[in-house]
Amino acid sequence: MKARLPQGFGGGGASSIQQLARQAQKLQEDMDALAKELEEKEYTATSGGGAVTVTVTGKMELKAIDMKPEVVDPEDVEMLSDMIIAAANEALRAASTEKSEKMEKLSGGLNVPGLF
Repeated sequence: MKARLPQGFGGGGASSIQQLARQAQKLQEDMDALAKELEEKEYTATSGGGAVTVTVTGKMELKAIDMKPEVVDPEDVEMLSDMIIAAANEALRAASTEKSEKMEKLSGGLNVPGLF
């Protein structure tokens, strides 16, 4: 007696594997394109009520730091440093969050270590 497989199972063999490989290749190409697009984006964040503005790239590189002159106090360099760090961390967090969200959306939640 021969067992019957449900429709869509078996029978495809090599063609199913080829189709899966094409889908995986397309997904990889889409992810590479998205990663390149995100690397070219810039993210800006402020701290100290807008006294310090930091811009980073999607490559997680610091691009610019702008400060209002009134926050440059030689007597309180530590506060200025803290504002720069806070703004930089927020800009980096925004870049990282957007990359994670877009990659997850593209991959359909597929979590493959090392893929992105």
